[in-house]
Amino acid sequence: MRIFLISDNTDTLMGMRLAGIEGVLAFTKEETEAAVMEAVNNPAIGILLITANLVSLCADLIHDRKLNYKRPLVVEVPDREGGGSIVSALERYIGEAVGIRL
Repeated sequence: MRIFLISDNTDTLMGMRLAGIEGVLAFTKEETEAAVMEAVNNPAIGILLITANLVSLCADLIHDRKLNYKRPLVVEVPDREGGGSIVSALERYIGEAVGIRL
């Protein structure tokens, strides 16, 4: 089972490659959606990392994958500029799953 990254910046991609994680760069909604679909259709990929900026580009697709599919595990990671707050992301996921706002 592999980990795969979809990033919008080269620094994050290179850093993950140093850790042994392969990935691709995407900059538009279409590129991001195509990369996500390619990753989810690859049975070897068990964890899909995607930067926060790209999640915001195709939020519906990402949230659908997180909530309705078991594989791969989709994890939103902050980008190098600190985009995306982990706390707010967790609050949003809990709110979607449970139906309450924290």
